[in-house]
Amino acid sequence: MKIGLYVSGTGSSPDVLIDQVRAAADAGLDSAYLSQLLSWDALTVAALSARAVPGIELGTAIVQTYPRHPLALAGQALTVQAVSRAPFTLGIGPSHPQIIEGNFGYSYDQPARHIREYLSVLRPLLRGEPVDHRGQAVTAAGMVDAAGVPAPSVLLSALGPVMLRTAGELADGTVTVWTGPELVGDYIAPTITRAAAAAGRPGPRVVATVVASVTDDPDGARQWVAEQLGFAAGFPGYQAVLERQGRTGVAETIVVGDEDTVGQALAAYAAAGTTELVVGPIGDAQAQAQTLDLLASLRGDLAPTPPA
Repeated sequence: MKIGLYVSGTGSSPDVLIDQVRAAADAGLDSAYLSQLLSWDALTVAALSARAVPGIELGTAIVQTYPRHPLALAGQALTVQAVSRAPFTLGIGPSHPQIIEGNFGYSYDQPARHIREYLSVLRPLLRGEPVDHRGQAVTAAGMVDAAGVPAPSVLLSALGPVMLRTAGELADGTVTVWTGPELVGDYIAPTITRAAAAAGRPGPRVVATVVASVTDDPDGARQWVAEQLGFAAGFPGYQAVLERQGRTGVAETIVVGDEDTVGQALAAYAAAGTTELVVGPIGDAQAQAQTLDLLASLRGDLAPTPPA
């Protein structure tokens, strides 16, 4: 199981985010994934990071699709891949109605249809192929001139059954958040794997994003997450996935405790079929450093278990 670092997109400057990517590379981790919030542009920072920290795999988790036309996003993603010495992963998703409608002013009507059409256009564009699609959700005509650049891998932020089936059929895998290993093993990995097999596609990537901290104050870490990120439980997609796990808040999904506790919890993700773990360390500087050290020590020791 590959292990990467989740890099929050709300750093005080792009240089701070690049420094986090550099810390991941210095620790020997496989990857660094950048988030796209309402701050620095993840794809621009990824391109800068590719030049500043050559060799580490980079990705996004995730870029919202509604505000970005697939022609524009394909051009951005291929630019990042062109300047990177390592494979680039484009993680995308429809985001949430509170963001798409509340912040951007777009309709969030029928996100599953939107994503299916979006991927149907995006994938050939990333391969350098022309498209002429005039659907109900997406209209796109043209191609991206980026000869010789390999197509980035595409992950879809899929948590529900419809999105997981779409990810298995049209993407290279899924990237999840607020999902425990039991949910990954019992539901997410089997669902997307069956969909990929039915579509004649290779076994999908199952990338789990996890908030973690090696700390002697686990209750304090959970309280911090509840205060700073608890609003996420109000998003319909996250609310549904929390209910499926019998949980009410995102703080209940984080991995905290001493090294043994955190290490065992992360190993459970590998046993559940996770192919790549992307960890967002929290806590003070010491806790984050200890968490990064643990991730470095676990790298290469955890092998994913294929879903039944």
